[in-house]
Amino acid sequence: MDRRYFERKKGRVEIIPMIDIMLFLLVFFIMITIQMIPDQGLSLQLPQSSEAKQLPRPHMTINIQKDGTVVVKNHHYDLTGLQALIARDGDPGKTVITIAADKQVPYQDFIHVMDSCQKAGASDIGLAAKAS
Repeated sequence: MDRRYFERKKGRVEIIPMIDIMLFLLVFFIMITIQMIPDQGLSLQLPQSSEAKQLPRPHMTINIQKDGTVVVKNHHYDLTGLQALIARDGDPGKTVITIAADKQVPYQDFIHVMDSCQKAGASDIGLAAKAS
């Protein structure tokens, strides 16, 4: 009488858990890569501040050039177009906006841009400055 307590089984490679892990790694890699793509800004002469702080990454950066031109993600907008862009951004009340204005921009142009942001419903508006 031959008793076998431990039967020999041929090993199998389970493919479905490997596919799950590979898809998880792929999604993780894509999410990290998207976070690393910087929002392209313009070369501006920002005003200096002794109290400037590093803020969380802004959702939308609005650049105001010396001549008053408004640029967002390499596209030029007038104030009406800027207001429409912010309003289309899902929930404007949760949109984080950073305004980077050249230090030679007239204050009135800066105020017009802020007014357009507020008319669109954005309330979380930050100002860009260089730490001195």
